[in-house]
Amino acid sequence: MLIRRQPRWALPEAMATPEAVYLDRRRFVAGGAAALAAAALGGCDRPGAQDIVPAVPDPSGDLYPVARNTAYTVMRDMTPFSVSSRINNFFEFGSSKNIAHKAAKLPVRPWEISIGGLVEEERTIAIDELLAKMPLEERVYRHRCVETWAMVVPWSGFPLKALVDLARPLGAAKFLVMKTFLNPELAPTQRQDWYPWPYTDILTMDEATNELAFLVTGVYGRPAPAQFGAPLRLAVPWKYGFKSIKSIVSFAFVEKRPDTFWEVVDSREYGFWANVNPDVPHRRWSQEMEWMLGTRELFPTRIYNGYGPEVAHLYDADDPKYFF
Repeated sequence: MLIRRQPRWALPEAMATPEAVYLDRRRFVAGGAAALAAAALGGCDRPGAQDIVPAVPDPSGDLYPVARNTAYTVMRDMTPFSVSSRINNFFEFGSSKNIAHKAAKLPVRPWEISIGGLVEEERTIAIDELLAKMPLEERVYRHRCVETWAMVVPWSGFPLKALVDLARPLGAAKFLVMKTFLNPELAPTQRQDWYPWPYTDILTMDEATNELAFLVTGVYGRPAPAQFGAPLRLAVPWKYGFKSIKSIVSFAFVEKRPDTFWEVVDSREYGFWANVNPDVPHRRWSQEMEWMLGTRELFPTRIYNGYGPEVAHLYDADDPKYFF
């Protein structure tokens, strides 16, 4: 008989607060808190997320909502869409959090993804063809930014391992290199050629095939808007958010690891591993506490963002490099 053991950070789906209930019982409070959070981050003068019109409609809408995988829920209230959709990091569109309107200009169709490097056969696949091949599900994950803010988001998508299986990497592959789009006409920060565009991030093969590594195609039961990293982004909830590369266009399996985007920009502050650890401060601030978008509630930061049972075996806890 197969017995599935729930992770320590999970709880039954019945205990997870649905977004509709959360918004209904906190409508006034959440609205005021969202305004405070937006003001704190310079976004109080922006229109609501419902006013953000995408450049090209996403044709995958009929795929959502997808069934929730109840092994992946957390003991915090869901961050409202009205908050998480307006306060975003997406460096291609600017260094502030108020990039949703700029990001909405990014067309998500047509969109092709290349899979290459040390694989049995290189290929290019359209996003909708990829979606048709993948086992879509919803997972509720905590997301922790290196800037100390956090949120809880219901991501839709599929395990990164499913893409790895599709790619059929060779035994020599040790790392998975991911790159985002390059379009300086639409993404203003990409005109600044002193940055190493396109955005690049990398996982080890063990990380890429871990059960938590997730490729996101939707949020809150709908296709992901561009500011979330549409049409394909990474979610690795045990790492700081800058590892969760957005709007991916290529996956390459390699033997030797190149540098990531942020290692090139400032290797003193942003290392390759980026595993969440309250005991390892950023060079300019502590990581001991985190605060929630929308409410500004404070919580103690947890090692690996609370996902230690699933990922701690990937690292040597006594080696400080794994937390930088």
